[in-house]
Amino acid sequence: MLRFRAYLVVVHIAGWLLFMALPLLFINAGEQNSIQSVFSSPYYWLFCITYAFLFYFNAYVLVPLLFLKKRYVTYGIITLVLLSGTYFLQPYDRLLRSNENRPGMAPMHIRSPMRDILRGRAMPPPRREGPGPHGEPPPGYPGSGGPPPDGPMQQSPHYGPYRHIDSISLFLFAMIIALSTAIRIIRQWQLSEQRAVQAESDKTSAELSFLKAQINPHFLFNTLNNIYTLAVMQDENAPESILKLSNIMRYVTDDAMENFVPLQYEVDCINDYIELQRLRLGDKTTIDMKVSGLIEDKVIAPLILMTFIENVFKYGISKHEPSTVSINILGHENGISFYCQNRIFPDKVQTEREGIGLKNVKQRLAYLYPGKHVLNINTENQLYTVNLILQA
Repeated sequence: MLRFRAYLVVVHIAGWLLFMALPLLFINAGEQNSIQSVFSSPYYWLFCITYAFLFYFNAYVLVPLLFLKKRYVTYGIITLVLLSGTYFLQPYDRLLRSNENRPGMAPMHIRSPMRDILRGRAMPPPRREGPGPHGEPPPGYPGSGGPPPDGPMQQSPHYGPYRHIDSISLFLFAMIIALSTAIRIIRQWQLSEQRAVQAESDKTSAELSFLKAQINPHFLFNTLNNIYTLAVMQDENAPESILKLSNIMRYVTDDAMENFVPLQYEVDCINDYIELQRLRLGDKTTIDMKVSGLIEDKVIAPLILMTFIENVFKYGISKHEPSTVSINILGHENGISFYCQNRIFPDKVQTEREGIGLKNVKQRLAYLYPGKHVLNINTENQLYTVNLILQA
């Protein structure tokens, strides 16, 4: 944000330096002290301050308070008032006149004929020697002996009874108003886009926190049930189970608050959870878990894999029939692959509440791995198979 502000300040300074150099385009580079004369003129600073005021007054007052709030009539009236002020002030024309009237300065029409064209004056006819229709220019032209066209405001064949229109000042007014309005509207649009993105990010964070809050108590509740069973049976492995539960709770309450954690943390939590499950399982259950590949270099959203492991032990284990659980975690160059498979027992039907964990993990995958994950769940041949690929 600070870098953007600094960039904006630099752009404004550069833009105004270029604008302030505009009057110098009408000064002959070969003249002595011409540039110094322009900079020392009060009309030069009147010229610069007038258009700087118009730019910032329109950009930071009129546009945000009137134009963007659709108060177009009021905005138009104030703009016309500013236009009238610029018309009567004639900042550009006054600057050129003041420069011409300085002692030692050549008349501006001699130095810059283009200036006369821009101001709407006809160029004098070429002068010829000797009599003829073009032998002498009419009064008011240079060399005629008449008053110069840049003298005080008066009636002449070139001005007539009407006030001279400073077309350059009016053109600059229109350019400044249009530019400041466009810049302010674009900036307002950018701010609106940033607010929308921030609101969406805040919404996503809130939803993720809510999903985690649903997952964590569910997981801890099941684990505490396991510890309770061991305590009732007075199993000698109860202290070790409490230590493993402590490790799991530390992971769930501390590390799982982050969006991503090292994959090794998730693997350690799975190992502790499986060891807790082994303490209550009989000889009829076989657990085959393999971890291989680039585990240390990978990160993963916390509790993503744990949810599937928990489902395995809820629905893929039977106390009465042989059951086999296969778990494979592989870290490879392009990401993480997870595979688990267990038998489906008809007597263990997944209820709506028990399916909360699986539903939530799908939502978290959509939030944290948009377009970067593939999840396939298959229930063929009485086998429940999960294949998850994460790009990480």
